[in-house]
Amino acid sequence: MSDLRFRGERPSPDETAALDALLGQVVPGEEGLRHLLLPALHAVHDVSGWITPGGLDEICRRLGVAPAEAYGVASFYGLFSMEARPPRVVHVCVDLACRMAGAGELAKGLPEGGIWEESPCLGLCERAPAALVVDYGPQRREAVLAPATVESLTRAFDAGAATAPEEPEVAAAVPQRGDPSLVLLRRIGVVDPTSLDDYRAQGGYAALRRAVSMGPSAVIREVTDSKLVGRGGAAFPAGRKWAAVAAQPVRPHLLVCNADESEPGTFKDRLLLEGDPFAVLESMTVAGYATACERGYIYLRGEYPRALETLERAIGAAYDKGFLGADVMGLGFRFDVEIRRGAGAYICGEETAIFNSIEGYRGEPRNKPPFPVEVGLFGKPTVVNNVETLVNVLSILERGAAAYAAVGTERSTGTKLFAVSGSVRTPGVYEVPFGVTLADLLELAGGLPPGRALQGVLMGGAAGAFVAPDGLDMVLTFEGAAEAGATLGSGVVMVVDDSVPLVGFLLRIAAFFKDESCGQCVPCRVGTVRQEEILQRLAAGRPWGSMADELALLADVGTVMRDASICGLGQTAASAIDTAIKRLEVFSR
Repeated sequence: MSDLRFRGERPSPDETAALDALLGQVVPGEEGLRHLLLPALHAVHDVSGWITPGGLDEICRRLGVAPAEAYGVASFYGLFSMEARPPRVVHVCVDLACRMAGAGELAKGLPEGGIWEESPCLGLCERAPAALVVDYGPQRREAVLAPATVESLTRAFDAGAATAPEEPEVAAAVPQRGDPSLVLLRRIGVVDPTSLDDYRAQGGYAALRRAVSMGPSAVIREVTDSKLVGRGGAAFPAGRKWAAVAAQPVRPHLLVCNADESEPGTFKDRLLLEGDPFAVLESMTVAGYATACERGYIYLRGEYPRALETLERAIGAAYDKGFLGADVMGLGFRFDVEIRRGAGAYICGEETAIFNSIEGYRGEPRNKPPFPVEVGLFGKPTVVNNVETLVNVLSILERGAAAYAAVGTERSTGTKLFAVSGSVRTPGVYEVPFGVTLADLLELAGGLPPGRALQGVLMGGAAGAFVAPDGLDMVLTFEGAAEAGATLGSGVVMVVDDSVPLVGFLLRIAAFFKDESCGQCVPCRVGTVRQEEILQRLAAGRPWGSMADELALLADVGTVMRDASICGLGQTAASAIDTAIKRLEVFSR
């Protein structure tokens, strides 16, 4: 520690108490203590509202991390402030769904003198426009305002999170609630998400008992035979991933539940986390048992306060009743779960960026190979699945692989959750079997509001693709989306009507990717900036050369990002913009 440079600052008593609570009983393990850097930064930021010099130095002393490195990590995340500010901050979403719902006008009406920050998507698209109110201090409070109004935001500025109205029930975001055909959403609004007994009364933990009676190899075979593929966007076969990790001789094996759904327009996993948290824990335990993982991490996006509270309560109950810990349900195996709270970084939805974030480094993606199944978190074989993928495993074990695979199509089996938002009468999360059409889904959501005409549908979020009004016969399967030149991605279906200025919509997408690029690779770091610059010139009617020249340059930039970027952020940063230009003829009108 003598070679580390400190600034002579000391932490406040509140910061010291917060770090004592986090680190007081921690014993360094094989990976040391660096992996506690992100939780420690949260501890200081929660009580002070910013990363103070004294708090940062104290973290570094306790964890043995160089201050310059810790500063580099802290400054990477959008939710951390590196400068002093008032203890109350209101984050106002200005992303796609909220933009369509009037977030721009909302921001103009905010009172002067308050501390408010423009925020990327808060995952509350069904209740847009949305805001997140945070009161920092020893008793940190945060609350969601959605839909937000100038009046509700003004009250939040004046009186804080404690005065925010009660959030609606989670089930309000499930228009199909009560439908007997639901599988993944069947317990939302039926079970008390805080009650383990209620969950068990609805069949909870039967899948885990069946898994143990079958044995690890049979469980993996069942998941493989079901043809379940990842629901986070990559669509990789879950059974192959599990089998690859299970076969690794290196120990320990680790499991990461990717709950960092920060794709603009995505909010399906939030409903599962808030409305059926024990299903997430049970499915993680099944995966841990099958792949010999003794520890699981839930990497939860930092803008989900209700999900955090619900999960913390559920994990505590599961430990108290023996459903987590040294001897799960008396079945002879160990499985532990802990939450790692993200701090506002879209890139941390990428599986290897999650590893870096958990380990206490900047959340930058790693080059592959080696792949996570061989060298993942802390250098160990690691299973990474998103929330929806994991919860599917329960129905596979409850019904059997053959019954599961009989739903949907040959290549896209089971049901899929779609987060429908924008210009529809009934936004929310919908569960449909693979094979219905996009038109069927929009009809289920009530169609467009009266008097509105469709401009296009953004599939897959900012990283997705636009479908034109004449493409609504697209079949909602992985193969159907590919044939249509689109993507299902993480399940975003954002409907854009004729009241939305498409140029401004595309500018927001470009700004999002410019802001969220981690900057590690040149194609993405430079390409996202150039992409936005070209769009700004086109929007202002001041192209360099002809319109055709600018559009050709924009296409070239997109191609370079797609072909040369390290990860999916850069590879998809131009997709929605490119398809809007080609299919919706944005600059041809």
